[in-house]
Amino acid sequence: MNMNFNNPVLFKELKLRFRSFKAFNGILFFLLAMCIFVFGYIFLTVNIRGTSYFRPSESFVLFAFLSFIQLGLVLFTAPGLTAGTISSEREKQTLPILLTTSQTSFQIIAGKMMSSVAFLLLLIIAGMPIYSLVFLFGGISPSDFVKVFVFLFVTLLAVGSIGVMFSTLVRKTIVSMIVTYGTMLFLTAVTGFLFIIVMQMKMMNQVSGSIIEPSYIGYFLASINPVVLFASFLSPGILEGVQEATKITFPLWGGYLIFYSFITVLSLFIAVKKLRVNTKKLK
Repeated sequence: MNMNFNNPVLFKELKLRFRSFKAFNGILFFLLAMCIFVFGYIFLTVNIRGTSYFRPSESFVLFAFLSFIQLGLVLFTAPGLTAGTISSEREKQTLPILLTTSQTSFQIIAGKMMSSVAFLLLLIIAGMPIYSLVFLFGGISPSDFVKVFVFLFVTLLAVGSIGVMFSTLVRKTIVSMIVTYGTMLFLTAVTGFLFIIVMQMKMMNQVSGSIIEPSYIGYFLASINPVVLFASFLSPGILEGVQEATKITFPLWGGYLIFYSFITVLSLFIAVKKLRVNTKKLK
């Protein structure tokens, strides 16, 4: 899988996506919504307290809300942008023509995925000036800012690669989107629910006098859950609570990075290997 930086597929997809009027409308309405939320929150907070200043603790709450909005954008928009990249070409019967070009399977998959990822990165970067407003009131360190954006980038790559993989494996775009969204639901809601169940069972064993052992399953479920890790960035108390409950002190971000890096590489590998195989079956 040689990566050629002169990727015509990527350039073509970027031109089509970024020259679209809908793309700039989406960016405009997203930024307007964030501005309304930020200034509305500041206005309501100041008026409810009857003061003319904004506390650093309230600035941190605002930063947390904005960060979760960005996380929701990644988790629920990335599947919609990537789950139809290959299947839509197959439905329009343009995929065989694309495969007859000199582009390798990796260039096609990487170009399709990176064009979608680039659009979401543009949304995240466009929102940075709004994020910078919280620095005016204090309560946020630059390290918190960097950790959040690195986390969003890693998550975005993983979600994008999963969407492209299912788009390659599944012939219908609607089915590919459903499977991709189902995977995101499992990684966010189901793993969180299973983590609560595992921790409740561990607490019952402690009450019954059993020997306290590290909960590797509970740690694994917490470390692959984007919401749990994101909350641990914003509130160190959550991280301490998870480590105390699981009796494992290995950083959650380490497990998250290892797991989703593996998922990204595996998903791209499967997509590259299955791209031309599925096309041969259709002939």
